[in-house]
Amino acid sequence: MNIIAATACTLRCSSKQKHRPATSIAMTALASTLMFYSASISAAEAIVFSEQELSVISSFGPWPPKFESDSSNRVSGNSLAREFGRTLFFDTLLSKNNDLACASCHQADKYFTDGLALAQGAVELERNTQSLMNIAGNRWFGWGGESDSLWSHSIRPLTSEQEMASSADIVKERILNNTDYRQLYSDIFKTAPNDDDSDTVMINVSKALAAYQETLISPRTQFDQFRDAVVVNNQTAMARYPEPAKRGLKLFINEGNCQLCHLGANFSSKEFADAAVPYFTRNGVDSGRYQGIKTVMDSPYNLLSQYNDAAEKADIESNTLSIGHVQLQHKNWGEFKIPSLRGALYTAPYMHNGSLKSLQEVVQHYSNIDEERLHSDGVNILRPLNLTEQQANDLLLFLQTLSIPESQ
Repeated sequence: MNIIAATACTLRCSSKQKHRPATSIAMTALASTLMFYSASISAAEAIVFSEQELSVISSFGPWPPKFESDSSNRVSGNSLAREFGRTLFFDTLLSKNNDLACASCHQADKYFTDGLALAQGAVELERNTQSLMNIAGNRWFGWGGESDSLWSHSIRPLTSEQEMASSADIVKERILNNTDYRQLYSDIFKTAPNDDDSDTVMINVSKALAAYQETLISPRTQFDQFRDAVVVNNQTAMARYPEPAKRGLKLFINEGNCQLCHLGANFSSKEFADAAVPYFTRNGVDSGRYQGIKTVMDSPYNLLSQYNDAAEKADIESNTLSIGHVQLQHKNWGEFKIPSLRGALYTAPYMHNGSLKSLQEVVQHYSNIDEERLHSDGVNILRPLNLTEQQANDLLLFLQTLSIPESQ
């Protein structure tokens, strides 16, 4: 039986269990399918990894990452700021018409996405909603890298007419008119909001939102159990990882060269690439990173601005390194952010325009990628993988183990 069909069948049957969260049902179904499929593989087909492959596998961890505070945000890691940010995140009060919250698009029960192909703010947008899970530690934020800090990334949807349509003046007014928020602001930032100008209040609110978003870390997965077993050469624990997922991992590392873009513990280079996905929109063209560089360089809130809280010279040099050296190039046209693969099972649809409905479609996209769509000036690493049905299934199952919690 085709493994994709088996998974779909299991999910359909499980969908009758109405009182269980959708992600829980999906994880249980997929874990059962993995065990069923793994059990069908004979001992003679056991996968062996080379020393070089084991080294690459080790580089995909450890998980979870150690928390590192953001030197550009003085309330990064502050517990009271995190709680203030969490409350604001789910409150519609910051939007112009008091009808949209950050959580309207970044829904907790959907892995902090919205499940839509294109985001819905005040109007339908032209990009897919990115998950906020594991967002801390990035260099750039947004599909085009329009922001260079997590806190300035929070300002963009607040002030965009297409999204929350708010402004610095509106944010200040709403904080001042809410007794609890006014007090929290004063306790955290050691100044009363009425004593700060509107821009400062909005930026501080965004820094509290960022402090909360830093806490959104995905759980350990089946893959993490395997990776940790590899590091200590625990053969018994390594053997528990499904054989088809091991084959998919080999494909990921070798023929697919996927780790060239999806590397490190978070399975992302944190940079941008042309993945041969059309960038035409209903209103013209989305140039991706090309416009993103222009936007971040022109932003009054980038890390070169006065709002960077870093006090030490070393911290300033470190957190402004990326924006201080970024250069606009023709190859940036049509490049988009390389997403993390952790939790990808729960963040459909995929790509910057939400054009691929399932992980299976993503695998087929790279199997049959149209090289004619790739930028001639880009990094020339993508080739059609021409996967067999079993190879596609194996790769898919490996990707699923980056989402299924280790307890399953």
